[in-house]
Amino acid sequence: MSDYIEENDELEDGGMYEHYRLAVDPGQKAIRIDKFLSNRIENASRSRIQSAADAGNILVNGEAVKSNYKVKPNDDIQIVMDYPRRELKIIAEDIPLNIVFEDDHLVVINKPPGLVVHPGHGNYSGTLVNALAWYFKDLPLFNSEDPRPGLVHRIDKDTSGLMVVAKTEQAKNRLALQFFEKTTERRYQALVWGSVKEDEGTITGNIGRSLKNRQVFTVFPEGDYGKHAVTHYKVLRRIGYVSLVECRLETGRTHQIRVHMKYINHPLFNDANYGGDQILRGTTFTKYKQFVHNCFKVLPRQALHAKTLGFVHPATGEKMQFNSEIPDDMQQAIDKWENYIANRND
Repeated sequence: MSDYIEENDELEDGGMYEHYRLAVDPGQKAIRIDKFLSNRIENASRSRIQSAADAGNILVNGEAVKSNYKVKPNDDIQIVMDYPRRELKIIAEDIPLNIVFEDDHLVVINKPPGLVVHPGHGNYSGTLVNALAWYFKDLPLFNSEDPRPGLVHRIDKDTSGLMVVAKTEQAKNRLALQFFEKTTERRYQALVWGSVKEDEGTITGNIGRSLKNRQVFTVFPEGDYGKHAVTHYKVLRRIGYVSLVECRLETGRTHQIRVHMKYINHPLFNDANYGGDQILRGTTFTKYKQFVHNCFKVLPRQALHAKTLGFVHPATGEKMQFNSEIPDDMQQAIDKWENYIANRND
């Protein structure tokens, strides 16, 4: 039997699809690839595999193949599939959605801060998935037993910004492949503690769950623990004791920007999980401390917004790019900092 390695890629807050790579035995007899894979991948039905093939998500020796391709000895096979549906009843809820773009294949949403993307961990209602189940209740892709309908990536609950959601199985598979192959464009804006010294730079370091606190993630600069992660950043404005930076994701690991910015000693402003909810820069004056706490009240979350999203349309092949405005809470905090620095007497 052939060996295979499972690589479940993680996006902003968890894996959204499965990636398998298989090395075919030298003595393997010719067999259709959909049958070959369904016999070797647990919970992978022929229909799921055929759907992946139709979307161009099965590669043999680097080339896309159809489901009737005959496996040959020593073939190198890669396949990307969305996760199988789980037994979890999704309640459709009429929750308003900020639709930026929509056609027959996909929808682009500007997610507000505070909205959980999918049910789980005590959030079984009031999520984006509940809202999508209502909005797309007549589409075959969206049924009450699929906890991840149309999702190919996610962003954290308290991160705002752009997400793309598929409306067909083909669109879901093709978009998932783009995220896996890192061909999408994802640019975030973040307000971070400190005056970032370099105008631009790249942060590289494996990200994995902290060995001390499983609720957060950390960087493992050496060794095999964690998953490879790369973040490119550029300083947009230095505002005294904080900086507004643009972060471009090359990979998409859980809490990636939050973890990487903490790693270079510039945690996101008011990021409670990574120490940004403390006064990390500035003066000891009472007036300054009160100012910072007022900023925390205006922006009661980490200062992170998914501002730009780009991808190739899964049906037309057209390059799509969307931009969104920084939300009011984050903009108010930026404005307060700029006003404080302009008028400070310390």
